Amino acid sequence: MSATVKDVAARAGVSPKTVSNVLSGLVGVSAPVRERVERAVAELDYVPNLSARRLRSGRSGVIALALPDLSTPYSAEMAHHFVEAAHERGWGVQIEESGGRPDREASLLSRARARMVDGLILNPTVVDELPLTEALDQMPPTVVIGEVAHQVFDQVCVDSEQAAFDMTTYLIEAGHERIAVVGTSADTEFMTSVLRARGYRRALAAAGLVHDPVLEIACDDWTPHGGAVAVRAFLDSSRTPDAIFCFTDSLAIGVLSELSRRGISVPQGVSVSGFDDVADGEYASPPLTTVSFDKPRFAAAALERLARRISAPYGAEDAPVVIPVEHRIVVRASTRRA
Repeated sequence: MSATVKDVAARAGVSPKTVSNVLSGLVGVSAPVRERVERAVAELDYVPNLSARRLRSGRSGVIALALPDLSTPYSAEMAHHFVEAAHERGWGVQIEESGGRPDREASLLSRARARMVDGLILNPTVVDELPLTEALDQMPPTVVIGEVAHQVFDQVCVDSEQAAFDMTTYLIEAGHERIAVVGTSADTEFMTSVLRARGYRRALAAAGLVHDPVLEIACDDWTPHGGAVAVRAFLDSSRTPDAIFCFTDSLAIGVLSELSRRGISVPQGVSVSGFDDVADGEYASPPLTTVSFDKPRFAAAALERLARRISAPYGAEDAPVVIPVEHRIVVRASTRRA
């Protein structure tokens, strides 16, 4: 005979309501109690009746996570931390790829309820385009990760403009003056790209350095291949800059490869830095200086906000908020003082 919630509660020494709270993830439960319940679930091989849960609460215990490009190390790491944080709440995660396309983002929003997910974590990309195909009161509970032009939903984000300002300032204070950036918008205006370019330009102005548009290397393909191709075209027509600040670590890894192919040493010939602090960057050759932030904390903050949205009574939701996650510059061997 299959185990029931009451069986799990008896084994864990808690009430059936506490078991439900652990399994739903919507109500805070202390770590020791959650561990006892999870251990009892495993020992009894308890399988929640999701159909019954939906009928009782209207919830499935599943959320959707939509990222632009699942092939990148950044997306893989973020997905990992979201799944781990969701597991702590007893949630399953349905992972989607938006491709950075507003039409696919709109489709995800409109299909979220039909797919029986309780909420959506969305990473939109394009400036001024947060896809809304329905009235807001018809939308699933949604939290945006990253920065958007219009605050319709709660946002959890790193301040891209300030982080780019800080990285550029670090390179300037290290003695570099001719600083190039890789990842400015080419055909599509990505919000993250716009903000990081703005921070870069602001740092140059603050240091009294002339902004040279030639040093902004456009690239919408934020992969190692895209970074290598973009810097290859730049170096074919321009002299090597003092430093290259890449808008992602993936771009920077491609830049490091192209510089190595040309026999340009890093950091002796040129300093290189990135953004996101992915594991591949730490083990690049040389290890990559980067903008870092606490990814587990980022995921936990987004899911905490989503849980509040899911559990809020209809019509009682508070106004959207922006939750900033602190960043820091991690200095490694890919940069040096001039």
